[in-house]
Amino acid sequence: MALSDRLATAREMSAARLEAVEVEDAPDLDGSIAAMSAANEAFAEIKTRTSVALFERLGTRVNDSSLTDEQLHEIVRDELTEIIEEDQQLLSPDERRRLVRDVENDALGLGPLERLLADDSVTEIMVNRYDQVYVERGGKLTLAAMRFTSEDHLRRVIDRIVSRIGRRVDESSPLVDARLADGSRVNAVIPPLAVDGSSLTIRKFSKTPLQVSDLVAYGSMTEQMARLLEACVLAKLNILVSGGTGTGKTTLLNVLSAFIPPGDRIVTIEDAVELNLQQPHVVRLESRPPNIEGAGEVKIRDLVRNSLRMRPDRIVVGEVRGGEALDMLQAMNTGHDGSLSTLHANSPRDAMARLETLVLMAGMDLPLRAIREQGASAVDLIVQIARLRDGSRRITHVTEVLGMEGDTVVLQDVFTFNFAAGVDEHGKFLGHAKPTGVRPRFSERFADEGIHFDLANLSDHGGW
Repeated sequence: MALSDRLATAREMSAARLEAVEVEDAPDLDGSIAAMSAANEAFAEIKTRTSVALFERLGTRVNDSSLTDEQLHEIVRDELTEIIEEDQQLLSPDERRRLVRDVENDALGLGPLERLLADDSVTEIMVNRYDQVYVERGGKLTLAAMRFTSEDHLRRVIDRIVSRIGRRVDESSPLVDARLADGSRVNAVIPPLAVDGSSLTIRKFSKTPLQVSDLVAYGSMTEQMARLLEACVLAKLNILVSGGTGTGKTTLLNVLSAFIPPGDRIVTIEDAVELNLQQPHVVRLESRPPNIEGAGEVKIRDLVRNSLRMRPDRIVVGEVRGGEALDMLQAMNTGHDGSLSTLHANSPRDAMARLETLVLMAGMDLPLRAIREQGASAVDLIVQIARLRDGSRRITHVTEVLGMEGDTVVLQDVFTFNFAAGVDEHGKFLGHAKPTGVRPRFSERFADEGIHFDLANLSDHGGW
C-alpha cells in the first residue's frame, strides 16, 4: 500500500475511533492510539523521504554564506513545494503545512526544538537522547511528544547551534557551552561522554526580562525584601546570589542588576552570555574555549583580572565556579564595591564555605584563615534562592556577612522563609520570607551613600 494510502487509511481509522468514543461513550482507546500511531509512522516516512530529496536539490546552497536567512528560507519553501507536488502524496492541507514546516526546521532550524522554543510556557528543554525529550513547565518536568529521527539528526542540530558562535563539539571536545541567537543557554555532551547518545540542555532566555515587580507577583520575594535589596545595590554592597541548579540565580541577578544606576560603568563576565542588562554603559565579556590545537583559551579568571583595568564601577560575574573567586574577592576588597555574582550552594553558610573551596582552586597555597577573612571582609550580603517541591522559586534567606569571630564567619539573617505555614490543597507553599526584626549593620552604609531607607520596612508591618 502506498504511503499516501496508508496515511489516508490511518486518518479514517483514527477519525472513526474518535467518533465512536463520542457516540457510544465506550472508548476503544487502544484502537485509537494504534490508528494515530500508524498515521504518525506514515507521515514520518513521507517526511524522511522529502528531507532526503530536499538536501539533494539544495546541495551546497544550504551553506552559502552570501545568502541571507530570508533568501535561504524562500529557496527551501520553493523546493519543498515542487517536491511535494512531484511526489503526488495525498496530503490534507494541514498535513502539507506541517510537512513544509517540519522539513524546513530540519534543514535550516533546530528541527523538533523549534516548536518548544516558540512555546513561552516551556522554560527548559532537556534532550536525554534523540528519542527522549523532557521539558520544564511551571517548575515541573514532563516528557515531550516530539522526537529527533535519529542520533545523526540530533548531532546535526547540535553542530548547527555551536558553529554559529564559533565553537565546536567533536571527539576531542565532547562537551560544549553555547547560546542561541535569543540568548538561551545551551549545553551539549556527545559520546563517548554521553553513553546513551548525545545530550542537549537548553535554558530558555525570557523574551521580556523579568522585573522586580514580576518576582513579587510570583511570590519569589516580598515587597519589603525588594525594597531592601534595591537599597543594598544602590549602597554598593557586594552581593552573592546563592542557590542550586535551576533555582533562578541568573534571573535574580538580572533583577538585582536593574537597580544599578544608569550612570555606572558595568563590566559583565560570563561563560556564555545570559545577562540582559538594560543600562546604557555595559561592557559584556565572554570566556573562550581552546581551539582545535588547544590554544587560545580565555578563562573567566583572565577576564576578571582584565576587567580591573577597564575602570569598572560594577563588576558582575555570571557565576563563580573556579579560581576566579580569588580575583573577585581581591577586587571586592580593593575598592570595587557593588559587585554581584552567583554560585552554587544550598545555604548562606554553605555559600561561604564553597567560596573558600573555589579560592583554593586558584592554586595560590594561601592559609585557610586568610581566605576566610578575605571572604568575610569582601562579601556583604548573601541572597539564597531555592526551588521548592511545588515547583516555585523563592528567596529563602537574605543574610548579612558580619565578619569573623575567632575562626568562624559570623552570619546574620535579615529575612528567612516561613516553611511552618505549610501547603494548600494544591500542594503550593503558603509561607513567604519574613524579616527577622534585626537591624542589619550594613544599614549604616545607606546614610553614607545618601540612600533613604526606612528601617520600619524590616518589621512585619513595614511597607513601601
